[in-house]
Amino acid sequence: MPSDHDIASAAELLPIEEVAWKLGLGVEELLPRGDAMAKIRWEALKSRFDGPRGSLVLVTSVNPTPYGEGKTVTTIGLNQALNRLGRSATCVIREPSMGPVFGIKGGAAGGGWSQVLPMEHINLHFTGDMHAVTSAHNLCATLIDNHLHHGNKLGIDPSRVLWPRVIDLNDRTLREVAIGLGGAINGLAREERFDITAASEVMAILTLATDYADLRTRLGEVVVAQALDGRPIRADEIGAAGPMALLLREALLPNLVQTLEGDPAFIHGGPFANIAHGNSSIIADRLALSLADYVITEAGFGSEMGAEKAVHIKAVASGVPPDCIVLNATVRAMKLHGGGLGTSGGKRPDPVKVAEENVDAVKLGAATNLVRHVRNMKRFGCPVVVSVNRFDSDTDAEIQAILDQATESGADAAVIFEGHQKGGAGGAELAAAVTGACQDHLANGRPFHPLFEAGMPVLEKILRIATRIYGAESIDLRKQAQKDLDRIENWGYGNIAVCMAKTQYSLSHVPHELGSPNAFTLPIGELRLNAGAGFVVAVCGSMMTMPGLPTKPAALDMDMDEDGNLTGIFS
Repeated sequence: MPSDHDIASAAELLPIEEVAWKLGLGVEELLPRGDAMAKIRWEALKSRFDGPRGSLVLVTSVNPTPYGEGKTVTTIGLNQALNRLGRSATCVIREPSMGPVFGIKGGAAGGGWSQVLPMEHINLHFTGDMHAVTSAHNLCATLIDNHLHHGNKLGIDPSRVLWPRVIDLNDRTLREVAIGLGGAINGLAREERFDITAASEVMAILTLATDYADLRTRLGEVVVAQALDGRPIRADEIGAAGPMALLLREALLPNLVQTLEGDPAFIHGGPFANIAHGNSSIIADRLALSLADYVITEAGFGSEMGAEKAVHIKAVASGVPPDCIVLNATVRAMKLHGGGLGTSGGKRPDPVKVAEENVDAVKLGAATNLVRHVRNMKRFGCPVVVSVNRFDSDTDAEIQAILDQATESGADAAVIFEGHQKGGAGGAELAAAVTGACQDHLANGRPFHPLFEAGMPVLEKILRIATRIYGAESIDLRKQAQKDLDRIENWGYGNIAVCMAKTQYSLSHVPHELGSPNAFTLPIGELRLNAGAGFVVAVCGSMMTMPGLPTKPAALDMDMDEDGNLTGIFS
């Protein structure tokens, strides 16, 4: 089979105006970004927000191996399959971060015959949204330090600046740094940290904002520091929110591209699910739901990460819960969680062992990890369809073991997905299962059962996620986290949402605790207030918000020839 890059390079792209026409969008409603990409004008968004809405399908996953289990491939392939069946469908996915692109993951625009195009542009810079978020975030940081340098009229405590800097790359050396060295002319010397852009509160705000007014309000509510008298200092007080909003003016507009089969696809926002809320934007969902009968979106990493946050953060902000959840599973992930690949959670398993048949390990992994994910998702009230993403080395017996266990665990349907090898044709069975599930759900009145009642305290929310979703017995609020909680409650934020920052490789906080760990204690190291986004980030265990590069980063295999063609990339 050709490489992803070769498949994408050989594709003939439709003019973006033709792609837009399939959704009923006119040329005058587009802001073209070249021949094959466009943003949607604000006037076009506003005119459609209050129209009818289609069914929202959320694609999530079991706890993955470091290879990734093809969740984006499933999202794109399902979109292609629905369109092949004559359904009105589109997908909404997240923008790739250059950290993973140059790190361990490589490209994030799908793969095989289920990709979004133009793949090279999408993975590298795209329409500049990531740069806009980075610039807006760091503008706020520079205004804070400038305020400190020029008299500090607000009385900010220099040791309690809560706003870090960000960059859209993996760089462990920036996790803890010193700035302002070299004397007073260079500003106030203090400790600082960098997060990756995907973890920025600005990214969360961009993806949760419902319009320009909401975006501006949320930016103003960001708490950037603590004053010497203990009160919170907000971005509006230092004059940062207005210019930050200006930098995000076009970034708020969703991006339209196309699949390999010429179907419309939106890409907007790029938060990670292990350190942020991990879902694409509300504004892109609203537009897509007004244009199509089926909208396929994805939540990052395992369902206990991105899907839990889709339900408790995104759906609450948008008022639109999913109508169906597709749970992506693979033989290799089940083999890993069943002990067939060693205890390599977080490390790439031996590809030779991955390819060896091990039905017993697959059965054990499915009976533990898959079952937990199915039951977790079923508790929210919408149907769950298990999609087994097939790879060449998978055997029929291994796949059947997953299908059997999925059905036994309560999934509404369990099917094989072959979108990587066959494109939309390989997703026909999944498309049929999803349309049936959505129709049944609509007939039942779209019930929705989140874990939390309105006004529940932050600590109780953390405990419910830990015990009812992860399988923990209790939580351990460390000393710093308790101080953070006291401050958050004193400032009046004791009842906002919770965004858990945790490893994606395990249901627990320890990457090598595979399967379905239980009766453990979940340590909470710190709580970070994201007041503008409307949640508190609970950092579990040793989770970091700035990733590092692996021993051999993907970047080392990338280059460009004398004609500007990319080589060794996204293969």
